[in-house]
Amino acid sequence: MTSSPSVVWLRDDLRVADNPALVAAVDRGEPVVVLVVLDDETPGIRPLGGAARWWLHHSLVALDGALRELGAGLTLRRGPAAEVLPAVVAEVGAGAVYWNRRYGKVPRDTDAALKTALRDEGLVAESFQANLLFEPWTVQTGQGQPFKVFTPFWRACLDRPEPRHPLDAPDAVRPPEAPPASDDLDAWQLLPTSPDWAAGLRETWTPGEAAALDALEEFATGHLADYGERDFPAQEATSRMSPRLRFGEVSPFQIWHRMRGDLPPASRERAQSFLREVVWREFNHTILFSSPDLATVSYRPEFEAFPWADVPESEIDAWRQGRTGVPLVDAGMRQLWTTGWMHNRVRMVTASFLIKNLLVDWRVGEQWFWDTLVDADEANNPANWQWTAGSGADAAPYFRVFNPVLQGEKFDKERNYVRAWVPEIDTDDYPEPMVDLKESRRRALDAYETMRRASPASP
Repeated sequence: MTSSPSVVWLRDDLRVADNPALVAAVDRGEPVVVLVVLDDETPGIRPLGGAARWWLHHSLVALDGALRELGAGLTLRRGPAAEVLPAVVAEVGAGAVYWNRRYGKVPRDTDAALKTALRDEGLVAESFQANLLFEPWTVQTGQGQPFKVFTPFWRACLDRPEPRHPLDAPDAVRPPEAPPASDDLDAWQLLPTSPDWAAGLRETWTPGEAAALDALEEFATGHLADYGERDFPAQEATSRMSPRLRFGEVSPFQIWHRMRGDLPPASRERAQSFLREVVWREFNHTILFSSPDLATVSYRPEFEAFPWADVPESEIDAWRQGRTGVPLVDAGMRQLWTTGWMHNRVRMVTASFLIKNLLVDWRVGEQWFWDTLVDADEANNPANWQWTAGSGADAAPYFRVFNPVLQGEKFDKERNYVRAWVPEIDTDDYPEPMVDLKESRRRALDAYETMRRASPASP
């Protein structure tokens, strides 16, 4: 009897446990093809930045290994997903296609068109909730609109039924007798070579599902107890789960129920605070769902008239390279370049410095973080930049300017974080600040007033 394989199309869900699309394919009882498509070509799909490409390479290596232990492996293809997926389906004679849902407009439009076309051909085509605890259309205001403020969004999420429990990984994944041809991962050229700038990433991270689950368990039984100290960048008090969530090596359902599970007494009171941060990610994806141009257009339209300064590229480069003469800013930017990650409070400080002390358009900083963060996410990255700029949903008021010196004195009093990344801080080699913080703050507030006068609707 001729088989009709199932194709599982993976995207930001690079795991075998708690993967509804994979479970559905295995449960169908036919051979399974697990497909990953590198789509840098579809208009509106944002190509990955360099650090994220590095992570993707290693996460795919780990996923392929995990699948091979179950009996299958990955099929890799490159090109527009709307062309590649149907080609693989035809090549293997598939009878069903499964995937987990995405929430940006172009990705979901692509998925919807593919689902319709596949069903019109008589195939099973199904999508699943896997990467958000609460899908955007399920958490809305009483007027049926998306929330614009986080706290009522958080409360609405808590009022909903408890998120489902994670699904077990399949015991086995049966491949077809003649698996489809696969690209060689190295041919995708995801890793930097000339120069190889990833040494710090390799020292800092181990991508992959197994490492993600180990990291979650280590956090739950260890650093979660110190989560109340998470604003102090020298402290090991954060989860560092963000890149693992971004690539779906761990699911939010796994995190949610681990935080609701057996925890050391000192950690139980911190778990809810951590879950609140997980749901902030959900809030950002809800914003993206209703505002698909989040990375390029101000969520609050009056900010499109903001009078940004004409800043020399040399000054922006000094910020990128951690050479501003402002210790906390420089430490953060060097941590980012070296490790592909930055402590959250320092992210806010470095972003505020660029936007408000240098008067550089938030989109410039968002693009740099997109290129250099291993956790660069199509919702979190622009939403959080817009939050700092004052142009986003539930944003910090524009007149809230993080003073990086005072922030350092409050959250890095002993300068342990700064000294780790800016060793020359106590020498004559360290430069004076590139701008006067007090004067640049006044200039930023004047620019904000100019925008407000030009747009009477603004607050």
